[in-house]
Amino acid sequence: MMTPLENAPRLAAALGLDRLWIKRDDLIGLGGGGNKARKLGITCAEALAAGATTLITVGAPQSNHARATAGAAARHGLACVLVLAGHAPARETGNLLLDRLAGAEIVWSGERPPGEVAAEQAAARADSFLIPLGGSTPTSIQAYAECAGELTEQAEFDRVVVALGSGGTMAGLVLGLGADRVLGVDTGAVPEPDAAVRALLPNDPGRLGIDRGQVGAGYATVTDPVRAALRLAARTEGLFLDPIYTGRAMAGLAATATAGSRVVFLHSGGLPGLFGVDQPVL
Repeated sequence: MMTPLENAPRLAAALGLDRLWIKRDDLIGLGGGGNKARKLGITCAEALAAGATTLITVGAPQSNHARATAGAAARHGLACVLVLAGHAPARETGNLLLDRLAGAEIVWSGERPPGEVAAEQAAARADSFLIPLGGSTPTSIQAYAECAGELTEQAEFDRVVVALGSGGTMAGLVLGLGADRVLGVDTGAVPEPDAAVRALLPNDPGRLGIDRGQVGAGYATVTDPVRAALRLAARTEGLFLDPIYTGRAMAGLAATATAGSRVVFLHSGGLPGLFGVDQPVL
């Protein structure tokens, strides 16, 4: 699935870059778009080959991966169980609303680790297929190795900047481009992002480029640099980002921009999450 690569000259000028392109993976049609759809193309094929009738996965309450999994399950005629961290909110917004709209069953893990609850759900349901956090597996990263090939056909660039959550998207890009051409901006989704990316790769990639300076007080928080990045992208290019993933990635790009460089910003989607945060984003 080749997605557009859009030139962003006003944003490039504001950041002091020679060229900036936006890789529009937010425009992938499945389940509201985003990077999770590419990986789900591989994991759903594995599930169907195994004879699964139910997809089970885990995530935070506003998980983009959970929402995309619900959409993928609906498209393939499968049942879907989403095990989400914590307790049910008083009102379902953002990705949670879309999860329900797609017909997913939501199980709240309460005080227990979501992965533990998901394993129990998988054991109790015949013909189920358990997808890990973020859909990141050693096989699903091939989706972003293929995306790296797309990028090299679309433009000549120095590096790609991408949000780093469960690690699969960055791992695939590193597999396709090499570690020196990829910057992952840590979102705080996992405690050791470097280890998460390395665990998915078949060989030692060498030194990984990871910016850990945008996490702030934690994964679910919205920081001032992220607010500034959201405004800048929207007011220079009409580009809307989310406050947890792509907003952090843009803040990381702003903090590390090198004059004269040519950069691809991978827009990994996540816009519904903008409508699920309970903090100011402006």
